[in-house]
Order: sequence, then C-alpha cells, then structure tokens
Amino acid sequence: MPERPAPGPSPGRIVGLYALAVMEREGPLYGYQLAERIAQRTDGSWRPGAGTIYPALESLRARRLARPNVRGRQRVYRITREGRAFLARVRRGIAWRSRGGPDIGPLWSEIAGHEDPGAFLLGRLQHQLDGVTRFLAREAAAGHLRREFRRQLRTELRLAEARTSPPVRRATRPIRRTSRRRP
Repeated sequence: MPERPAPGPSPGRIVGLYALAVMEREGPLYGYQLAERIAQRTDGSWRPGAGTIYPALESLRARRLARPNVRGRQRVYRITREGRAFLARVRRGIAWRSRGGPDIGPLWSEIAGHEDPGAFLLGRLQHQLDGVTRFLAREAAAGHLRREFRRQLRTELRLAEARTSPPVRRATRPIRRTSRRRP
C-alpha cells in the first residue's frame, strides 16, 4: 500500500492561492509561467508539474476566482473581483494566525512521532531562517534588509528569553539606619 502524503494544505491549494496573489500583483499569467515562478521562488526546490498547475487553475476558474482568456495555444488567467475578495479573506486569516493564534507545532511534533517537541520546533525555526537567508541573498538591497532582520531577530530573541526565563532576583542592600543626633 503506498504511503499517504503528510497532512496539511494540498499542493494544488497552495498553487491556487499563489496564482491569485501573483495575478493580483502582476496581472494575467499562464500555467507554465506560474510553474516557473514557483520554482524561482522556492530556489528550485519545488517545480510543480502540469498535474498540479492546471487542475489548480481550473479550480480557480470553476470557483470564479480567475477567468481564462485564450491567446493562441495559451490560456491566460486573470484574477476576478471574487478572486480578490477571496484572497483578502485568506490574508485576514493568515494575519490573525500570525498575531498570536494558537501554535499547533507541538501537536504536529507528536503526530510526526518526535519525542522532543523542542527539537521539532527548533527544526522549524531553522527551516524558516534558511528561507529568510535565501530571500536576503536574492534581494538587491540585501545589506539593508540583512541588518534590519538581524536587529529584529535579536529583539525577538530577547523578548522570548524574557518571557520564558524565571525572574531574576536582585540582591538588595540592607537599609542602613543612621542615628540622627538631635541638637
């Protein structure tokens, strides 16, 4: 019996959402162009094939989130008003989660069979930092972005340390009682 894929958003859903975001930002696009953009964005670590790209675009069309126009042999897809509204709802949901929604990472670590949730979370953090490193390496203004990122990262680490560390008791000096002479 073949192994089932890991739980989580399907590749087709990710491709569809990414297609909407690209169409909103850059205008119409076609399937091959979308596959190339994904490969570029993931530094070649993922290049979805036609079996992922075209069903995702067809799903957007069926849901009226994108509209195809035929140009020669190509179907060029453009985001619709409904697609923009849907993307806005998705973004609001993502923003809510990033502002402090529950982190279910420890649950995933148990589902995946990791005995140490801390090691699992550290691995996730390393994966995210690797992504930031690749992003900064691509960007023209990487020097400024790198400095700003490091500053923000140090701040976040200090805040995390303050939240998780027990309070430090400072030694207090005994109060000296001085006797005052009365004249």
